[in-house]
Amino acid sequence: MALEGLHHVTAITADAQRNVDFYAGTLGLRLVKKTVNFDAPDVYHLYFGDETGTPGSILTFFEFPGARPGRAGAGMVHRVLWRVGAPETLDFWERRLDGAARTPDGTLRFADPEGLEHELVVAPAPDRPLVAHAPDVPAAHALQGFHGVRAYAADPARSAPLLERLGFARTGAGDAAWELAGDERRALLAYDAPPPEPGIQSAGSVHHVAWSAADDGELELVSAAARGAGARPTPIIDRRYFHSVYFREPSGVLFELATRDIGFDVDEPRERLGEALMLPPQYENRRAELERSLTPLTNPRTRAAATP
Repeated sequence: MALEGLHHVTAITADAQRNVDFYAGTLGLRLVKKTVNFDAPDVYHLYFGDETGTPGSILTFFEFPGARPGRAGAGMVHRVLWRVGAPETLDFWERRLDGAARTPDGTLRFADPEGLEHELVVAPAPDRPLVAHAPDVPAAHALQGFHGVRAYAADPARSAPLLERLGFARTGAGDAAWELAGDERRALLAYDAPPPEPGIQSAGSVHHVAWSAADDGELELVSAAARGAGARPTPIIDRRYFHSVYFREPSGVLFELATRDIGFDVDEPRERLGEALMLPPQYENRRAELERSLTPLTNPRTRAAATP
């Protein structure tokens, strides 16, 4: 059993078009899947990542139009960390991103239009860079996939036994910093002291974080390990592009285990990823209704390609 770092991170947006403009336009990620929340099909589920939607590069959003602004609090991921290739890449993104600021640690922090925090980290790693080919982002400066996430926890020691059973290893003294590393990918999970205000799960907040499992067999093994450490994992759920198991870790963060054996090209060719609304079979009979009710979207990449 060796989970391969992060699979994806899922957050919430109140405005799908503004969301696509920022992540596909400004950040240069590829919109690799336009589908719906399988548990609530009147809600978009948008996936951004590298050119093929490789696990470890995927940031997803549920759209709840008009949702109030969210706020990260105890038991929630509050920042997404991305890996970049060189210090000069930080200069590129500092010029490109409104409000971006350098940190004393030499990283670059910024927030999306709804306040979701991100951080760019120059960190040597053997992981293969997972990049998208945006027309106005030089390949040398493209985001290279996740470096990790930071969450709020009042007592991270409570999470330590479960994390150890899942294969996480401490990266320093205490229980606040961890790494989950497989043969090909790795990712960090760090805990920070929470703010005094309670969290609000809404626009601009992270809903859950998913760790990468090979297949159903590994899901079963890791679920059993999580159950042995006191978690209550769900049965395996078919999400069409991967299979999933969910549970909360003791600090309150919603964990998902997602498989990497299916992929986003199971229902559309790689060269057309993200162009059409893809529905799971159980909702095809509602296609006309859903296409009328979901927010119309224009992909910045498609718009740029059409510009002479």
